[in-house]
Amino acid sequence: MHYVYLIQSQKDKTFYTGITKDLVSRLKEHNQKRSRFTSTKTPYTLIWYCGFHNKIKAYAFEKYFKTGSGIAFYRKHLI
Repeated sequence: MHYVYLIQSQKDKTFYTGITKDLVSRLKEHNQKRSRFTSTKTPYTLIWYCGFHNKIKAYAFEKYFKTGSGIAFYRKHLI
């Protein structure tokens, strides 16, 4: 499975979207400051995730989530 996830910084309430095969380990990496893009805003809380059997579809959905319309979608429907 490939998971697209949305986490929120408890420090400044910003959101980060990512993709992983191991959701638990990836969240730990974010919170242990081992991720370059999120290391300054720890700790993080998992807000939402979705599992995909198809890797290509998972990456396409993550890419959509990082667009303006994807951000508008998750702000309206997921948070």
